[in-house]
Amino acid sequence: MGPAVYILAALTSLSCAILLLRAFAHVKKPLLLWSALCFSGLAASNILIFIDLVILPEVNLYLLRLGIAAASMLLLLFGLIWESE
Repeated sequence: MGPAVYILAALTSLSCAILLLRAFAHVKKPLLLWSALCFSGLAASNILIFIDLVILPEVNLYLLRLGIAAASMLLLLFGLIWESE
């Protein structure tokens, strides 16, 4: 059950990123781009969760996963601050 949840979370994040990028291509609002970058990073983090816990359980990728997720959220935070000015 766990691996299916990890894959579904990654696919959901990736789908959100693709939809946000498509919307950015049409509307050209920078906040859509920042959101798409954030969800792309979250998708990468979710893929690393699957690799870490299912494929390579003997390797600890916790700090890498956490770093990518934090960087993704910081991208969105930067975009929100940049667009509010």
